[in-house]
Amino acid sequence: MVGKLITALQLILSAVLCVIIWSSGMLPGIYLALLGGVLFFLFSVTFFLQYMRNGMRYAGVVLSALISILLIIGGLYFVKLQRAMEEVGGATYKTDNMVVVVKAEDPAESLIDARNYRFGYQTGLDQKNNDLMLEDMETTMNRKPKLITYDNVTDLADALLSGEIEAAVYNEAFDGLIEENIEDYQDHVKILYQYGIKTEIRQEKAGVEEPFHVYISGIDVAGDITANSRSDVNIIMTVNPKTKKILLTTTPRDFYVTIPGVSGDQRDKLTHAGIYGVDASVSTLEQLYGIDISYYARINFTSLIRIVDALGGVDVESAYAFEARGYQFQEGMNHLDGEAALAFSRERYSFKEGDNQRGKNQEALLTAILKKAMSPAILKSAGQILDQISDCVETNMTGDEMAELIQMQLNDNTGWNIESIAAAGTGDSRPCYSSGSQPLYVMWPDDAIVEDISRKMAQVTETAE
Repeated sequence: MVGKLITALQLILSAVLCVIIWSSGMLPGIYLALLGGVLFFLFSVTFFLQYMRNGMRYAGVVLSALISILLIIGGLYFVKLQRAMEEVGGATYKTDNMVVVVKAEDPAESLIDARNYRFGYQTGLDQKNNDLMLEDMETTMNRKPKLITYDNVTDLADALLSGEIEAAVYNEAFDGLIEENIEDYQDHVKILYQYGIKTEIRQEKAGVEEPFHVYISGIDVAGDITANSRSDVNIIMTVNPKTKKILLTTTPRDFYVTIPGVSGDQRDKLTHAGIYGVDASVSTLEQLYGIDISYYARINFTSLIRIVDALGGVDVESAYAFEARGYQFQEGMNHLDGEAALAFSRERYSFKEGDNQRGKNQEALLTAILKKAMSPAILKSAGQILDQISDCVETNMTGDEMAELIQMQLNDNTGWNIESIAAAGTGDSRPCYSSGSQPLYVMWPDDAIVEDISRKMAQVTETAE
């Protein structure tokens, strides 16, 4: 009787596992049918053994118990995988992290301690978030703060460091702008108070069965992945799931462009678009190349290390031999762990082409990650990988859409043809919308190269009827 109960449990667990996998949408129907057939065969064997003599009967009980344990482990694995995909995907909002900063040596430990301070804020940018922050400060301190206004965030930071004000109020995403003008600024200040402002991002998505574009943004911080920040890595991945073609396009961070809905006719660096949210970066690149970008993925420096390490390292082709951050890279193939991959992708001073070559190296690294991640064998560790990176990767692709991509890859287990291209331009020194009148290094886009990239993107997305 005990043996028959265990085999009955085995049958129930087999059915539960099949339902879990079916609901995940990851496994093609033919694979699911094959799995169901194997599980039913195993049940038939163990159930039949219950009617054999004692020795075979006991062996059947042990075998059924072991299979049941494996079924539980398999079910938990797929449940965990689904949850991890839901945590990573489906992003619908951006976060502006508003801060009050004081000098590093300031004795204040809270906003209440600073209630009698002179607070400075800039009026040139981000006025809506400034107003919301000032309202929150008034509520927290139970009094109106003493305010002094400045034209831009650099003047605001100078006023804080010179002692003209005791505290500065601004969007933490502007830290990068400040450090472009004030060296080691963050070493001289500390955050006294922060207030997160969430804004919904609305985007139309084409679906993963048809060709689509993905914007991959590498932000310049190691903290909260949802917070707005400059985007130092800007790669568009043009994907045609029907022809198995991928085009990786790198756009230099210093490209001198307009930011739709933000800068008007004034130009700014592409990297600064990220300050206003990933949707601003997406709109800027859509306008530049004349495309619609359905999806985005944001990673920070922490996540790059975790992704590569979770994959067991990647093999990256380097065009040059060079040294960076204590690592030696040879011309040709290099096997890199997470830390080495970060060093490889961030170096630019070793190359004559500087930031352009860095962009090409980032494309080479992304190509290596994609090739390894698209291998069916990666499914066995997919749950572990997603679990490790869930707090440092953000995408608006939903868990269902990820599952659909996995199913498509398993259905048609063929390799992808991955090509790379990089935009280029001419260096110059010009004022930027986000930084005021102070000239910064920028790169004027080469219109001929941009048009050629647009044509190549269109060629990749073409699908024969």
